[in-house]
Amino acid sequence: MQTNPVFVESAVVFAVVLFVHAAVWTPLSWCCVALAIQAFYVQHKWDRLLRSGSAVFQFRPGASSGVLPASMVMPLLGLALRSRCVMAGNVNMERFGLVVSVTGMMLALFVSLIALGVTRPVPTNTCVIAGIAGSAILYCTKHTLTVSEVIEVLEVLLIFVYLSLILLYLLPRCFTPGEALLVIAAISFIINQLIKRSLSSAGETRSEPLQYYLPVVVIGCLLLGVIFALLFLFLEAGSWAGSLFFHVLVAVLGLGLLLPWLSLLTNTHPIAWVIYFLTVENRRLWLLGYWALLALAAVAVVMQQNQRQRRSSGGKKEQASTAVRKAFHVVTVMTYVPGLVLDRPLLHLASAGCLGVFLFLEFVRFFRILPLGPHLRRMLPHFLDERDSGPLVLTHIYLLVGVSLPLWLTPGPCVPKGGLPGAGGLLPYAGVLSVGVGDAVASVFGSSVGEIRWPGTKKTMEGTATSVFAQVIAVAIFLLADGSLNLNTSYSWVVGSIATVAMLEAYTSQIDNLLLPLYLHILLLL
Repeated sequence: MQTNPVFVESAVVFAVVLFVHAAVWTPLSWCCVALAIQAFYVQHKWDRLLRSGSAVFQFRPGASSGVLPASMVMPLLGLALRSRCVMAGNVNMERFGLVVSVTGMMLALFVSLIALGVTRPVPTNTCVIAGIAGSAILYCTKHTLTVSEVIEVLEVLLIFVYLSLILLYLLPRCFTPGEALLVIAAISFIINQLIKRSLSSAGETRSEPLQYYLPVVVIGCLLLGVIFALLFLFLEAGSWAGSLFFHVLVAVLGLGLLLPWLSLLTNTHPIAWVIYFLTVENRRLWLLGYWALLALAAVAVVMQQNQRQRRSSGGKKEQASTAVRKAFHVVTVMTYVPGLVLDRPLLHLASAGCLGVFLFLEFVRFFRILPLGPHLRRMLPHFLDERDSGPLVLTHIYLLVGVSLPLWLTPGPCVPKGGLPGAGGLLPYAGVLSVGVGDAVASVFGSSVGEIRWPGTKKTMEGTATSVFAQVIAVAIFLLADGSLNLNTSYSWVVGSIATVAMLEAYTSQIDNLLLPLYLHILLLL
């Protein structure tokens, strides 16, 4: 009997849920167990809707719904964050972790209700399971959160509903239901947090300005994409008039909205602060120069692949090989490791800026904005895989986000001055380990020397084993390079976490660049 990959993927996710439950052991951790059980049943309803074409929107073909692994990310992340902040004695961040966890549960329940409402005939047993899980979550929410925190959760849910309608309509076939839940939930939470902090009193003392640049970049790119997608209905694609209007819109949003917004949030002039931040130490200028050289090397790879395409016989399209595509993972590792070791704040700011540049260039490609749009349309298709089936090319953006997520999500206020002890010290490296090293090694070795396949998948056991071994070697190198790391007696937990995430990589059909760093981050945060 052939193994269903979704069952193995679900088993790995359940294992992570039980790990968190055993470490935290609170009423909300019991709710996470209940949520995982109902998400497992609802996931099969979503899969049936996708196979029959009865889903409300067009989702990415050739993949399962991914509802279970996506539903558990925010609840587990919130609980792990709360436990870490309880140990640090930070009450505000402890409450924030509770809000994150409950928000994730409510969004997952909403996605489940959509599937149950569309499925015909009505799945009675699944509705009963979802009702029991929802009742338990609502009961715990009532006795855990304050009124203001409940309102905050409802605000995020409202933003999520409207944003889902907009993005899933504008971006058909770009996401599975699980990927849409992850991406839109993150954006909705960011929007709510920015609005909340923008409405705070003008005389309030602001925290570190660095933390506001990433959210403002994300919201600015979202506004740019949505506004121009609507105006694109009335403008001719690839024309100089439309291109000029696009560049004017970018200038208006940047100078008229985003810079004043950053100034309000940080009580500083954003451009002056960035210049001071980049030039305050010579080391940062050297790092920027090194990263610029790596960026030129990546561009050279793209140009070389396109020249090979033009020389190919008969004009037949030639996709980049696995080794060529994974070369960008090597460049990413070479970029992030020095930044993590030498200057994490600079890496945080640079990754946020790079995300903005990537999104801007993707808009230029998609809307065929002159003069770069047509050239990008010709160059990028050689690096696509089966997951880029929608109008946007997101593979390179997912890679950047995946290696950056653990750095962005590191709970700064709950981190001691000397860094987190034990496995927690590897938190910022989770993206580099799981995506930059693990995913790349598994793909290259699995496709080149792998012979024994995991049941029900195209992934090989040799690729997975080599991936785990490579990540363990990478941890040893990080320990030598970064003096702040001290695993103490947590070596076995680190290896077990890496192996668990490697099994998830072998069986998931979701975007592993998003999913793997988040689950490794959760396990290392415990």
